[in-house]
Amino acid sequence: MNAVVFAYSAIGDRCLRVLHAAGVDVKLVVTHADHPGETIWFQRVADTASELGLPVLYAHEVSDPQLPARMAQAQPDVIFSFYFRDMLPIGLLSLAGKGAFNMHGSLLPRYRGRAPVNWAVLHGETETGATLHEMVAKPDAGAIVDQCAVPILPDDTAWQVAQKVTVAAEIVLWRSLPGIVAGGYPRRLNDIARGSYFGRRTPEDGRIDWSRPASEIYNLIRAVAPPYPGAFSDVAGRRLVVGEARLLPPDAVPAGLAPGLHVIGERIVGICGDGRAIHVRQLLCHGAQVDRAALSTLLFQRDHRGELN
Repeated sequence: MNAVVFAYSAIGDRCLRVLHAAGVDVKLVVTHADHPGETIWFQRVADTASELGLPVLYAHEVSDPQLPARMAQAQPDVIFSFYFRDMLPIGLLSLAGKGAFNMHGSLLPRYRGRAPVNWAVLHGETETGATLHEMVAKPDAGAIVDQCAVPILPDDTAWQVAQKVTVAAEIVLWRSLPGIVAGGYPRRLNDIARGSYFGRRTPEDGRIDWSRPASEIYNLIRAVAPPYPGAFSDVAGRRLVVGEARLLPPDAVPAGLAPGLHVIGERIVGICGDGRAIHVRQLLCHGAQVDRAALSTLLFQRDHRGELN
């Protein structure tokens, strides 16, 4: 079986390796060039393809003028998309005689769209997973081939959940390939009317509103914790990113403190709108650790200027 693979990120790396291990003849790997300033915390698909001896095309978008000729040369039986950032047009998908398939990082039809793992953690879900589905005109709307669920533990960050989802994607792809090769894979309705769709998140979405309940703020911190941009507060003109935190039990801190960051004894804590507190175990400013003394100085400067937390 010949394949063309559109891929990026960790799931792109691992699923490409699954195809190679299963003996799929990958004629072309299409991937993205890294954005300037982007933090690369995963194995680059281009490096994986080079390691496996596979031809690579860097496509900034699916309208890349080189793509039609390269696709015609490859003559794929199957097209796979593994965390590629662009939707593939129907005209492109129709070039694959045995189908075109996408790996999505949620249990479809829930969390269609962008950043599915981050959104699931943000909403306090206790489970997510990976879904292999047929590609159609609408995003993440084609028939479901297979799924694998993974748990989201109460203190898991999105990065930790993403690692589990990557393994789930490997499992789903490995056990789906025989049916795809034979042309007899299962097709289950992906009822998008019963699901949910979410768009792209931006770094500004990580701003903490300390007036919100502690559980909501803690989920935000977990959802965007490094290597993602991080949940943050601005204090005395400095952007402070919460790198690691834990939700404290009720009555763990004195009552009556204003919402926001505080230094209490040996801990940095965030007081939330419902009176509960979050223990900030790592606080960063431009990647450098902010200790209790440094935060106390910033809080003093803020209070002296009369700024809000």
